[in-house]
Amino acid sequence: MRKLSTILCVSTIILAACSSSNQQSGEKKTDSMTVNETSNKPVDAITGKLTLLSTPKIGEPINIKFTVYNNADTAAKFCKWHTPFENLMSKYVDVTMEDGTEAAYKGAMAKRVMPPPADSYITLKPGDSTSVDFDLNNAFTIDKSGKYTVKYNSAGISGIVIKDSLQLNIVK
Repeated sequence: MRKLSTILCVSTIILAACSSSNQQSGEKKTDSMTVNETSNKPVDAITGKLTLLSTPKIGEPINIKFTVYNNADTAAKFCKWHTPFENLMSKYVDVTMEDGTEAAYKGAMAKRVMPPPADSYITLKPGDSTSVDFDLNNAFTIDKSGKYTVKYNSAGISGIVIKDSLQLNIVK
């Protein structure tokens, strides 16, 4: 009985230590998001946006701007793997036609050792952003005119959250 009492006491102390937190401000921070405790809504620290730079035409470059924002009040970093901030090494966007047909990916697919080394990260100051342009045709075979959706698919690796997809109307 004494042994059970000791185990319960130690378990209670461990649970209490794990659940205590340092709450100096109205925000709670985790690795990838900030939670505003007054509204209880999560705010993603690192977000991104895809922007079309010109009218896309078959046989011409389809230039897209990939912008990353730091929404936190402290410096934040993201992994450049699975983003256009590195040479084409992975399929970091999904490209689908209006009927659901996926555009064929023709780029490289790198296998990597985890965790990423320190030089694989880019740090952004609070409120700062950075961007890079890329040509969708370098990674995908797009040979039909029509409406396409481009959606970023690598938030789990890079830490960049892009909620909105990019709609393209590719003409002849």
